[in-house]
Amino acid sequence: MASTTCLHALLILTLQLCFLSNNQAAKHSHSSSTPRSGRHHHHSSSSSAFPNPKLHQAYIALQTWKKVIYSDPYNFTTNWVGPSVCNYKGIYCAVPPYDHTIKVVATIDLNGADIAGFLPEELGLLTDLALFHLNSNRFCGIIPQKISNLSLLYELDISNNRFVGPFPHVVLNLPSLNYLDIRYNEFEGPLPSELFSKKLDAIFVNNNRFTNVIPPNFGVNSATVLVIANNNFGGCLPPSIAKLADTLEELLVINTSLSGCLPPEVGYLYKLRVLDVSYNNLVGPIPYSLAGLAKLEQLNLAHNMMSGVVPDGVCCLPNLANFTFSYNFFCEEEGICKNLSSKGVAFDDRRNCLPDKPLQRSNKVCQPVLEHPVECFEQHCNSGGVGGGGGAFASISSAMPVAAPLLSPSNAPSYP
Repeated sequence: MASTTCLHALLILTLQLCFLSNNQAAKHSHSSSTPRSGRHHHHSSSSSAFPNPKLHQAYIALQTWKKVIYSDPYNFTTNWVGPSVCNYKGIYCAVPPYDHTIKVVATIDLNGADIAGFLPEELGLLTDLALFHLNSNRFCGIIPQKISNLSLLYELDISNNRFVGPFPHVVLNLPSLNYLDIRYNEFEGPLPSELFSKKLDAIFVNNNRFTNVIPPNFGVNSATVLVIANNNFGGCLPPSIAKLADTLEELLVINTSLSGCLPPEVGYLYKLRVLDVSYNNLVGPIPYSLAGLAKLEQLNLAHNMMSGVVPDGVCCLPNLANFTFSYNFFCEEEGICKNLSSKGVAFDDRRNCLPDKPLQRSNKVCQPVLEHPVECFEQHCNSGGVGGGGGAFASISSAMPVAAPLLSPSNAPSYP
């Protein structure tokens, strides 16, 4: 109970900060969101039963939502009865900045409730909502367009559900959104370039069915965490990633059919702590620019088709704790790379072409790669394929073993 109380206190404190930072948006919302008279007359509770019109709107929204919930195995919404919406389980109220005499619904937290149903358009009545967390349920269908009315929404987490359709463009119309988590759903089609023009601190779109290529303006936003793993984008990692140099700390592009060479612009991300591009089709050498990533702790290049030398500059990074480059075609390790354990670095160099190292590929597999080194300046993959160096790429492709089942982030190497 103590931990729950602390969590609720922390949520309320977060909400106060969100409200203060969005005062103008709140005033706009307050002036424009009063429901039209008689529009929701079918709800039995009269407006006089509520302390203020905002809570009346919340009651309408939540009662409508409850009616389209068809499985609630833990009886999470059982007490969603009557006008006291601030006492509903998973619903939290706070004082808005524009009127310190009232309370409004500011947080919905149904994480882990295993609820099945869908989201009604009436959720757009919750115009003061700042945090909306639905992680690990069975909600399905599409995201309602009226969500665009939530001008104060700061965090949206609808991960681990069953939502479908194209990328929910409605989230791009949320002016205060800072944290977007839509991972582990069934969204499909391309990612809109507008997503990467939006000022977001964290973007999680992994484990969906997104396709096409990574938008060329991939690095325009201000994110500190960017996870697009386990989709089917193809194409190159755009050089525009360099524009995230002042913010990005974690980049996970696992299992996205990424091709071409790893661009040297990745080495400009001087705040990066985690870089994982494993389970892709990357070719060519490790860019020596990665030697400038002084804060890098976790580097995973495994299960690609990279080749050449493992550079000493990367192995000497001061904060490197885990370096995985197994299942590639590296043929030489420089300096300390030959003995990373002496530096206290956990590593995995299996299934490469490293002489005098155990568990390497055979000479028959390695030789074609060594004879046709990949020149990254010849690589062209704007259309999603790898061009230039065709002979080398073909040799590497034919040398690759049958792939093991691809990992999801939950099963991929963990980061402490």
